Amino acid sequence: MAAISNDWLGPLSPEFKKPYYAKLYQTVKTEYSTHQIFPPSDDIFNAFAFTPLAEVKVVILGQDPYHNNGQAHGLCFSVKPDVEIPPSLVNIYQELHDDCGCYIPNNGYLEKWARQGVMLLNTVLTVRAHQANSHRGIGWEEFTDAAIRVLDEQDRPMVFLLWGRPAQMKKSMLHNPKHLILEAPHPSPLSAYRGFFGCRHFSRANAFLEEHGLAPIDWQIENR
Repeated sequence: MAAISNDWLGPLSPEFKKPYYAKLYQTVKTEYSTHQIFPPSDDIFNAFAFTPLAEVKVVILGQDPYHNNGQAHGLCFSVKPDVEIPPSLVNIYQELHDDCGCYIPNNGYLEKWARQGVMLLNTVLTVRAHQANSHRGIGWEEFTDAAIRVLDEQDRPMVFLLWGRPAQMKKSMLHNPKHLILEAPHPSPLSAYRGFFGCRHFSRANAFLEEHGLAPIDWQIENR
């Protein structure tokens, strides 16, 4: 299993010493040796590796990784460049087009966002192939809750985009008055029409960042 090695390591290191994490580590290790698990083990902590703590400006919370072949690579909502764009991301791109005028790209690879300070964090970091939510409750939630608390403690402006009820349940952990919390229904086809479309979260996040003297996010994912 990959390790966290950047500035996330210090604040998260107490978690690695806790009993739940030892159990989680063993469970995940066994799962990878006995089942097909996504993402590849080297990609589990990509949300942390691609977006150092000191650079986080925006946090998008997902649930668990995509569970079909070749999709998940450790960033929520993102897929590898040669993989078909999943329905929720299709709707995210549609809202981006309507909100910010971004053209709709031919791929779903969101690394560009992560490298600009958009933390793309799933609350569960692994999943069995073709079994959604199969690793819910094995300990990941405790670990990612710790990461959310670390983010909340950062003494600088930050935007949290909470889409759908599971993400919005984390709102009770966010107490920092410097942060902006934006909520909307999940972008999945089942709920996007209930208020995700038209939420304008991308332009609102950028307006907030600029008000606080920070560079806005270039949300445009380019064609490949």
